[in-house]
Amino acid sequence: MSEPTRYSTPPLELPAIVEPEPSPVTGCAGCAELAAVRNRARRVGDWTTVTDCNVFMRRHDEGH
Repeated sequence: MSEPTRYSTPPLELPAIVEPEPSPVTGCAGCAELAAVRNRARRVGDWTTVTDCNVFMRRHDEGH
C-alpha cells in the first residue's frame, strides 16, 4: 500500500467557459424588455439579475 499524501496538492485549473450574451430579437417586445432590465441591472452591479436575464433570453428565443 502507498502512503497517503501529507502535503496539499496544487489546485485544479478548470477552463473558463464563457458564452457571449444573447442579443434581443428585433421586433420582440419580450426580448427588448429583458435587454432593458439587463442593462439597468448591469449599471447597478446586480450580476444575478444580469445572469437571469441572459438565461431568460436564451430560453425565450425558442418561441420565435
